[in-house]
Amino acid sequence: MKKINIGMVGGGFMGKAHALAYAGMPMFFWPAPAIPHRHTVVDVTDQLAVEAAQRLGFENYSSDWRKVVEDPNIDVIDIVTPNNSHAEIAIAAAEAGKHIISEKPLARNAEEAKTMLDAVRKAGVKHMVAFNYRRTPAVALAKKYIEEGRIGKILNFRGTYLQDWSADPNSPLSWRFQKKIAGSGALGDIGTHVIDMARFLVGEISEVNAVAKTWINERPIQSGGVDKLGTVKASADVPKAPVDVDDEFATLLKFENGAIGSIEATRNAWGRNNFLTFEIHGEKGSLYFNYERRDELQVYFADDPSDARGFRTVYTGPAHPYGEGLWPIPALGIGYGETKIIETYDFIKSIVEDTEVSPNFYDGYRIALISDAILESAEKGTWVSLKQTEAEVNQ
Repeated sequence: MKKINIGMVGGGFMGKAHALAYAGMPMFFWPAPAIPHRHTVVDVTDQLAVEAAQRLGFENYSSDWRKVVEDPNIDVIDIVTPNNSHAEIAIAAAEAGKHIISEKPLARNAEEAKTMLDAVRKAGVKHMVAFNYRRTPAVALAKKYIEEGRIGKILNFRGTYLQDWSADPNSPLSWRFQKKIAGSGALGDIGTHVIDMARFLVGEISEVNAVAKTWINERPIQSGGVDKLGTVKASADVPKAPVDVDDEFATLLKFENGAIGSIEATRNAWGRNNFLTFEIHGEKGSLYFNYERRDELQVYFADDPSDARGFRTVYTGPAHPYGEGLWPIPALGIGYGETKIIETYDFIKSIVEDTEVSPNFYDGYRIALISDAILESAEKGTWVSLKQTEAEVNQ
């Protein structure tokens, strides 16, 4: 069976998720399209890279991502680094003829994302952005129902992503709170997942009207480079530095197909852990999904008998998208790792079969355009057209 050598740049939290997916994919989807071989992992120092290789099961290690990109034995470059390094690594990888998967958001802004899109198109390599939540079987089932016309023409989309890991002002100032590294705050970190859901399920967004807020204006300076995602707290005497990205945003949406909607995202919602939801209303029914109950899709079909109307729960399993590769019993339970395994399967399959994969760098670019428009709208207090935003990027 064909082997595909992976060079992964980054050995932190997301590196663990990707390494698990490479190891697990052939176990779930057999015969696998190819075997992803964990060839080389890169971290910022040799010591960290050695540890990452041992911990994540990679054969080799390096502290120089450029050497890994140039290595003729490497087939895929996997980018799991902070946002400010995505473009440089991806462009170099494309020029070296490597296929690329990058963590989200694709870039800090649309202009940067466009350079990455241009590079992969010129090189003719496969490219993917890791919006893995859309590969949750219940979300794929919602897409199936929509494409089958089960809820009719879509009228409305409501999406949320609420977390509380940074609601404590003593959570350290990780790179996620710094514009020069992250590009934006809650918007890029979690809001882009909901934007991806909206585009995936409803269609292209044409206009936005947003508000954004930074609730905690300074945070303790973080010691060490490991991003703990709010699991550690600083003492009161630790020096602080400014936060210059959004903590929360909310936006109204207009879609090109006439639907309307809204998205809100915050990392300051006490009691919400990973509350990623959407509710979609159509002319013939409705769908509701909550990632914290990821094996379930709530459905309502208007043509049900009047004495049986109401939301019902569909528990995903073997009969649903990706079901044959996962667990044999509905509602047995999937987790974050399985969504990454499915993502890896689709990406490797696209390389072997030479097919398009989605979401790709074009999707990442469109999401960056929408994100830029949201920030512009929040600043100006008015509707912003995506056509206008794209025209400004392409000047």
